[in-house]
Amino acid sequence: MKKLFSLGAAALATLHAGGAFAHATFANEPVKPESYVVAVLQIPHGCDGKATNEVQVKLPEGFVFAKPQPKPGWQLDVVTGDYQKTYDDHGKKVSSGPLEIRWKGGELPDEFYDTFAIRGKVSGVEAGGGLPFKVVQLCGKDGKVAWDEIAGPGVDPHSLKSPAPVLKIAAGDDAMPGMAGHDMQGHMQGHGAMDGSGMAGANPGTMEVVKVGDIELSAAFTKAMLPGQPVGGGFVTIKNGGSGDDRLISAESPVAGRVELHEMAMVNDVMKMRQLNDGIPVPAGQTVELKPGGLHMMFFEVKQPFAEGGSVPVKLTFEKAGTVDIVLPVGPAKGK
Repeated sequence: MKKLFSLGAAALATLHAGGAFAHATFANEPVKPESYVVAVLQIPHGCDGKATNEVQVKLPEGFVFAKPQPKPGWQLDVVTGDYQKTYDDHGKKVSSGPLEIRWKGGELPDEFYDTFAIRGKVSGVEAGGGLPFKVVQLCGKDGKVAWDEIAGPGVDPHSLKSPAPVLKIAAGDDAMPGMAGHDMQGHMQGHGAMDGSGMAGANPGTMEVVKVGDIELSAAFTKAMLPGQPVGGGFVTIKNGGSGDDRLISAESPVAGRVELHEMAMVNDVMKMRQLNDGIPVPAGQTVELKPGGLHMMFFEVKQPFAEGGSVPVKLTFEKAGTVDIVLPVGPAKGK
């Protein structure tokens, strides 16, 4: 029995040592050229035993119109700039967009792994080739792991010490089954600007005006969720007709595990999304809009995807006006 235990311990030690050198990789099978895809990056470990607190992904030329998937507990920054070339986005010529994605302020312990997803279009890339993404993990104040080595012609990426993860491009029409859903999701979502829910802009619903205290709520709406979409977004117009300031401090819904208040804003060419733990101020005599690309509600752990024509009940709590129930009509997934 003692001998068996010793063998098991040795095997576990060897496994742990091997895992420590695991590389960051994409979970995707080869994807079709000129298609919208969800690139799923796998982060296998931390920095010499330290937990990962930030993941930075530089997007290569040829992966354009990127939209990252939010992760609970992580702040999301999107660095924008000019592309080297001009790309077609459903008939519109686009020469600038996201160049780097940063998930910050989270906690991924060394003994666990996690995935970080970015939807975008693969464009102008040779079939049968690949797109290397330079990735950096930051752990605490001084911990760092960089996956930034790009293999030259004829060089096996596995021979490199810190190879950049490569999104492989299928040769011709030989894309693996299962990617069509991602392509369709990208096509449907690609028509709108990025908002806090990861969805394109929507049209306001027909919610009746609801009042609580000096607060008047109107034009609430959400959008139908696409297959595989992990979160939903919610929007409403809030008017404070009183003489005193108020604040929206929380939101909850029976159809979601939790609802958070978020803000998206462009700061020095970086699109930042953050949770508003202190709520959303509603100054006296002013109107505050929760809308795509700005302030919004985000629904996590959704029990059943929002369906067009349905509705989403939400309970809002204001610091002074109190609690009020509203209903968000669900519009189409594809905005006009």
